[in-house]
Amino acid sequence: MKPYIIITGRSGRIGSRAAERLSNQYTVIGFDVVSPKKMFADELFFQVDLSSQESINEAFKTIGQKCGKTIASVIHLAAYYSFTGEHPEKYDLITVGGTERILNGLKGFTVEQFIFSSTMLVYAPCKTDERIREDSPVDAKWDYPISKVKTEKLLRERHGDIPIVLFRIAGVYDDGCHSIPISNQIQRIYEKQLESKVFPGNLTHGASFIHMDDLVDALELAIERRSQLPHETVVLIGEDKTLSIDQLQRRISFLLFGKEMHTIRIPKFLAKIGAWVKDKLPFFPKSFIKPWMIDLADDNYILDITRAKKLLGWAPKRSVEATLPKMIDDLKSNPAAWYKENGLK
Repeated sequence: MKPYIIITGRSGRIGSRAAERLSNQYTVIGFDVVSPKKMFADELFFQVDLSSQESINEAFKTIGQKCGKTIASVIHLAAYYSFTGEHPEKYDLITVGGTERILNGLKGFTVEQFIFSSTMLVYAPCKTDERIREDSPVDAKWDYPISKVKTEKLLRERHGDIPIVLFRIAGVYDDGCHSIPISNQIQRIYEKQLESKVFPGNLTHGASFIHMDDLVDALELAIERRSQLPHETVVLIGEDKTLSIDQLQRRISFLLFGKEMHTIRIPKFLAKIGAWVKDKLPFFPKSFIKPWMIDLADDNYILDITRAKKLLGWAPKRSVEATLPKMIDDLKSNPAAWYKENGLK
């Protein structure tokens, strides 16, 4: 019999890819509020609302009856996030509270590992000549990473005999893009919007990303090595090369138009006025860029992934730089389909 693993957020993009890969070696038990589009061999699925302890308990009761009381790994992906700034109360309800309810539901089970999907954004940004390591200062700046910090604290206090692995993950993308920041940046340049030519932060700064398949590789290795990892493990999962905003701008514009774009740095107060106008006034098209994001424009995330290499035997095989041509080719071949697939208007 294959060992059982639970994937919360099973119907999401990461959950679906993880289930597809891991179903060969494990029996997947999926949790989500919506059913997955596709299920795999021997998979079990439960429609679970993380805001309800009753919903979670019912699922675990059935799991205990059908599968027994041993779970090889819980991959906890389900969480709330929003770039709009709406419904901040859901971070505590779903991300923090949902994790606590999952731990409550696991009482009475033998759990060999609990993997929590955190984010590199819990860290304070670094200088251009520095790298962020697992023990670097934590300084979450907005609701999403703050909720991850709270949840990590909860897990450390409540996990007991369950070994935990905190995956602090870079921004996830795939061959079709499916990255909100990258897709919006490509859209701005493709449509030659004014926002594509200006930036309110340090153009030499940037953020690390990670290809979906590299992330799933890391998850697979973490489960395989679950008996060898420390009882509490924190590990950074991301590419160790970070493209600056300027490098991304130039690369995207060259792939789109055959020439590199020159980006102008503008004052933050001016960018905030523009973002507020587009966000609030009805006769302007809505923009992805919100006023609160302007203060984060100088943030810089360059990762040291030495621990992931040592503990998991993992290193990324792909890069956002090498994948951009595929994204742009797909956009050029069918712009309407690419926009729809990436949730763009």
